[in-house]
Parts: sequence; structure tokens; C-alpha cells
Amino acid sequence: MSLFSIMQTSKEFLLPILYSITTTIVMCSTLLIQVTAVLGTWLLYLPCTWSIGLAAEPGCLPDLAMLALFGTGAVLMRGAGCTINDMWDKDIDRKVARTGNRPIAAEEISRFQALVFLGGQLSLALGVLLCLNYYSIVLGAASLALVVTYPLMKRITYWPQLVLGFTFNWGALLGWSAVKGSCDLSICLPLYISGIMWTMIYDTIYAHQDKADDVLVGVKSTALRFQENTKQWLTGFSTVMLTGLMTVGISSEQTLPYYAAVMAVGAHLTHQIYSLDISEPKDCWETFGSNRTLGLILFSGIVLGNLWKGKNKTDQTEDPCNSAPH
Repeated sequence: MSLFSIMQTSKEFLLPILYSITTTIVMCSTLLIQVTAVLGTWLLYLPCTWSIGLAAEPGCLPDLAMLALFGTGAVLMRGAGCTINDMWDKDIDRKVARTGNRPIAAEEISRFQALVFLGGQLSLALGVLLCLNYYSIVLGAASLALVVTYPLMKRITYWPQLVLGFTFNWGALLGWSAVKGSCDLSICLPLYISGIMWTMIYDTIYAHQDKADDVLVGVKSTALRFQENTKQWLTGFSTVMLTGLMTVGISSEQTLPYYAAVMAVGAHLTHQIYSLDISEPKDCWETFGSNRTLGLILFSGIVLGNLWKGKNKTDQTEDPCNSAPH
């Protein structure tokens, strides 16, 4: 066989494969746009920033490289989580007005293509995780079980938002361990609990958008569990969240800016609950979206509170900002 014939045969063989790969990438890019919704990524990322900020040495800014690394991880894991969710919920999403046009539900992307795409997302996320210390690698890998099982919870319990809270706030544990080498439970545990309560608040509000469709398709949520008692439950979650944040402040010897931020968070939550109209989907969406601001307020308070602290007096010859363990 001549070289020309071999090239022609190779071309005929490779072109369909290349076309298929290109088509898959383009189609999955549509999915990528959907799964990396900015707001959801922020809500996953912010607990990481709180923990990284609290782990900074007194008088120092948070580790900017670590913040960037966790930001990248949040984008990837938010995308992976939504891909998994959309794969599980393909048949349910078709029956809900707000989600019927998602690429997998609309059959613009096959489940196999989504699975390949998911493999790429998780591979990149693993690359980010491997940049951390061994303790944090193990801790981060443990969260994958929550990421995979969360989408199933709405089928079996009225409390899927609680499982989402465990999942979305894992960074409250991981951020500290990435900086310090392990978790200080006197700080990380109340921060984690506060984050879980925060997720219970904003995702219950979010779930009220779809409650009519959820009843029709048999999906459960805290919105359906609480119904007209939603505001009372949200008030309870807010109380636990603020108590946890105060405990964090005491355990980490925080200063005035931190406590001012916690007070601002309390005011923000009060306004959310007081003004919320659970019967109006647009209001639920706007209230849900306002939680990014709440998370940024707390992060700002952590950073300013830490800068307010005095320098480490045990060693005046060494700059603590350059000597923190990683």
C-alpha cells in the first residue's frame, strides 16, 4: 500500500473521530456554562475563604495563593457537582419548568458525553487537591461521597438541604487544614456548623421557587417540610449560625471588626427573613442571591479582624506573615 493510500485511509478513519470529539467538547461547553453559575460557585467558595482567613497569622492577610487555589477548586467542583446532579435528575428536570432546558434533560448532551466531561472536571479538581498537604488531600477526597450522594437525597428525605450544607461547607474544614496542616476543631467545627445553617437558610429559600413542581414530580425539600412555618425555621437556623460564629470568634481570639461583621450578618439575615415572600419565586431568587453579599461581609470581617490583632510577640525578629506553615 502506497503512502498516499495510507494517508487517505487514516484521514477517513480519523476525521469522524475528531468530529465526534469536537462535537462533544462544543456541546459540553454548553453544560459547562450552566454548571459553573457564578452565584453557586461563590456559595461554595466563601466558606473556604472564611477558613483560610481565620488561619492567617495575626496581623497578616490571608494566603492569596491559597485563596486562588481554592477558587479554582470551587469552580471545578461546583461544575462537577452540577454535572452529577443533572445526570441523576435528567427525568425530573424535564418535568420542571425552570430546569427543563438543561442540556442533559433536553438531550442536547448524552449521559455518556456528560460522564466523559465529568471525568475531565474531576481530574482537574484532583490536580488542585494534590497541591495541598497529605492531611488535606485525604480530607478533601472524603467530600466526594457527599457530592455524589446529595442529588439522591431529594428522593428520600425532606431534608436534602441539610446534606447540601454538609457538602457545600466542607471548605470550612479544608481551608484551615490546607494552611495549618490539620483542623483545629475548636474553630473549624463551629465554623462548619455555622456554614451548614447558612446553607439551610439560603437553599430553603431557593427551594420555595420550585415547590409546586416538586409536589407534582415527587421531589422533597425543606420548603415543602416547613411550608408556612418557614420563617420560624429560618430564624432558628440563623440563631444557631450566629452562635457558631460567636464561638469561632472567641476560640480564635477575634477582634472588633470580626464581631461587627457578625452583627452585620445578623442584620442581613433578619432583613432576609422579614422581607421574604415565599409565595413569590422572583423574591425567593433575589433573597437567595443576596447571600453572596452576606458571605463577603463575613470574610471582610475576618480579614480586618485578623489585621487588627497584634503581631506575634513571642518572636519580634521573625515576620509571622512569612513564617506561617503551609
